[in-house]
Amino acid sequence: MALYEHVFLARQDISGQQVEALVEQYRGVIEANGGKVGKVENWGLKTLTYRIKKNRKAYYTLLNIDAPSAAVEEMERQMRFNEDILRYLTIRVEEHDEGQSAMMQKRDDRPRRGDRDGGDRPPRRDRDDRPRDDRPREDRPRRNEEAA
Repeated sequence: MALYEHVFLARQDISGQQVEALVEQYRGVIEANGGKVGKVENWGLKTLTYRIKKNRKAYYTLLNIDAPSAAVEEMERQMRFNEDILRYLTIRVEEHDEGQSAMMQKRDDRPRRGDRDGGDRPPRRDRDDRPRDDRPREDRPRRNEEAA
């Protein structure tokens, strides 16, 4: 049997219990066709990059599947007819990851917004903290003249 990672997006209108019921429904389809579902991760309600069927948000769920291709095809066929499923993606993998997926891991190692180089530079001064040149504009040296 082959190993698959399957992610589906469910409508924002349904409840968390209904998402769990969808998982159990598709787990039954896989098991009825000779496969098994390993890890199930509910990634929760997330904002979509663009609207899909008039939805701005969706429940994301990951399934690790060990099943023959016929079982996965049957599950995908049933998902096409379900109005609660917005999108799905199945990828064949060599092995399943034992730990949490990348979506579930906390990402503290990435730099914060506005802190692109890792925080080694001094904090930005506000524009009001700059030294002011109170001379009239016409008496000020031009930028090219200052360097000379």
